[in-house]
Amino acid sequence: MTVSAEGPPAHTPEFRARRTQNWMLLGLLYALFYMSRYNYSATSAYLAEVLGWKNAQLGVFETVMPLVYGLSVFLNGPVADRIGGKRAFLFGTLGAASMNFAFGAILASAVTAHGGGIAQLPFGIPILPALAVVWGFNGFFQSFGALSIVKINAHWFSITERGTFAGIFGVLIRFGLILAFSGTPLILRWFSIAWVFWVPAILLCIFFVLNFFFMENSPSAAGLGEYDTGDGDSGSSTGHAPLGFVLRKVFASRVAWTVAGTSMMVGFVRRSVIDAWWPKYFADVFHADPKQFATYMPYQLASWGIAIAGIAGGFAFGMTSDRVFNGRRGPVITFGFCGMALLLVLLGGANHLALGPWAAAGLLIGLSFFVNGAHGMIGGAASMDFGGKKAAATAAGLFDGMQYVAASLVGYGMGKLIDASGWKWWNMAVLPFALAGAALASTLWNAVPERRRVARDPLPPAKPA
Repeated sequence: MTVSAEGPPAHTPEFRARRTQNWMLLGLLYALFYMSRYNYSATSAYLAEVLGWKNAQLGVFETVMPLVYGLSVFLNGPVADRIGGKRAFLFGTLGAASMNFAFGAILASAVTAHGGGIAQLPFGIPILPALAVVWGFNGFFQSFGALSIVKINAHWFSITERGTFAGIFGVLIRFGLILAFSGTPLILRWFSIAWVFWVPAILLCIFFVLNFFFMENSPSAAGLGEYDTGDGDSGSSTGHAPLGFVLRKVFASRVAWTVAGTSMMVGFVRRSVIDAWWPKYFADVFHADPKQFATYMPYQLASWGIAIAGIAGGFAFGMTSDRVFNGRRGPVITFGFCGMALLLVLLGGANHLALGPWAAAGLLIGLSFFVNGAHGMIGGAASMDFGGKKAAATAAGLFDGMQYVAASLVGYGMGKLIDASGWKWWNMAVLPFALAGAALASTLWNAVPERRRVARDPLPPAKPA
């Protein structure tokens, strides 16, 4: 049986209930992926304090994780398309849990009971490279998360629902970041640093079991028949696509590479400001105690505000794309980059004028609206649109991978810049990338998936002989 994206069978109570169940389990697990990699960023200021690290040393992890993640998500996209989203997601879950257990165990050995740190582990193993290797492996396993969630939901959401889906996608990401940036300081306040990594690992294991038993790859796997989603693969065979088909569909597309370029620009802005360095900014500039971030209100305002604004941006951009621009992603992505540029300039002015932590928190919140609105369109909607059901994970791998490879350049490099010149030029250093992103995204103004383009612009009638 085949159900249509346009027809009533796709919107029966049974279909919606099963899709909601699938999405909630899948989405909560994906939120835990975010918690189990941004727990480092949330506690990096504390690690610098107890281990005596400078910003450049902290930046090693902000380079290793995104670089390994970016390369892995790029290479593992075809793997996820081949083996299916569910298998790929569960494999990544076990790996990410294992690496968080290992990272916490090393820290338990490295940070002494009185709060001091050591430079070496037993047998003379330096602690920084040991932790960096583990965190790199965490990046490899984490890469299966975004690929799998896009792969699975390409089967469950039609093309005119995917912008709104991207908003839901953003909710889960932001929930994971709340767990990381607001939740881990609570763990750190009452327990040792190791539990910042062990708690997410335990939660990953719990949701591994739930998703193993109660989440399915597609409506057909759940016994609901095939669902015509209206993308480039709709109406085609639902079996595994040949690798050559998947690679050609994504890597031979000019539009796909342009979207990948915009994803890189998002990566520079997102990772350098709102996803990595801002907790250290509060510790260094406003002298906040990283052990007390749980009760430092400007930090908590930023933590929750960045997340909530990211959710609002995801829904606003997604619904505007679906309902105002009829599924076109280019216009709203362009708008997002223009907003990023404006907020980066304002944040730079606030830094130079020393306006204080509350103003900084407010500007970071505004920046999150535009960054995460654009990110949701690229990672959550465009990858499904231009990859289709059969190549969605490969498209997501290209887009997400390019973003994280770019993000790796503002890890160690940004740490060196901050060590050398302080925080006044921290955010302004990535302003050119926001402007470049706006220019790239504007070239996608009218881009839509090929199947929709043909349907919308049919061939003219043949002229009479």
